[in-house]
Amino acid sequence: MSIAPDISARMRAAWQVPAFETAFWLGRSKPCCVIIPVINEGDRIRNLLSRMHALDIATIADIIIVDGGSKDGSLAPAQLQQNGVRGLLVKTAPGKLSAQLRCAYAFALDQGYDGIVTIDGNDKDDPQAIPAFLEQLTQGTDFVQASRFIPGGTGINTPGARHMAIRLIHAPLLSLSSGFHWTDTTQGFRAYSRRMLLDARIAPFRDVFMTYELLAYLSHRVPKLGFKCVELPTARVYPPGEVPTKISGVRGNIDLIKVLLTACTGGYDPVAQVRDPG
Repeated sequence: MSIAPDISARMRAAWQVPAFETAFWLGRSKPCCVIIPVINEGDRIRNLLSRMHALDIATIADIIIVDGGSKDGSLAPAQLQQNGVRGLLVKTAPGKLSAQLRCAYAFALDQGYDGIVTIDGNDKDDPQAIPAFLEQLTQGTDFVQASRFIPGGTGINTPGARHMAIRLIHAPLLSLSSGFHWTDTTQGFRAYSRRMLLDARIAPFRDVFMTYELLAYLSHRVPKLGFKCVELPTARVYPPGEVPTKISGVRGNIDLIKVLLTACTGGYDPVAQVRDPG
């Protein structure tokens, strides 16, 4: 395995990264990359890639897809490459979103990328904001969060219960615990700097992050350590009718609240993990 020179063999050996396969990889060509997690997104990922292709995103950042095990035939390598995708990773180990992201982030850091933008593959976010995210990374920002709730942002067809949960519970609690005023904390349209992801006080490559823990944890932990964080206005559009989401039902929402409370009370912090490995 080839790793970037600023990652020591000892550091890399300590990372807990789920098993994955590299379906294809055309090599790094840009300083930053855009990582898209998907699983059975069908036409949604096709539409997103078409929108990104029209915006020439591949000319400013490498596009890498990390698949959680799609069975819908939406990730044919030839079609992906026609839309500028440079790599397709396929997670083969258990786990959901956080496990997918650990695969892709470890891969990107090994390849030497300076920064990572992540956008969900469900085509709810407007990729037009990606250049602004990349610009923030070049200016030294460590964590860029998309927000539909700040001036210039737009939220369309957001389910009422989800809107209230974000505005009244999720964002306020993470703002209180982190010391940074977050407004939109559940969505995965974000950007992270290399130096933040490699910081041992962050330590994102741990098996405790399997479902949605990593998103809440980073929103809590990163500002507390003094890293530069910003929110950027973006558009998030839910299609009319059935909501495309991987979080549904009473059980799913209860689990999300448990993750939130654990993150806000430091339960995922590296020191806490050393104190209580169980």
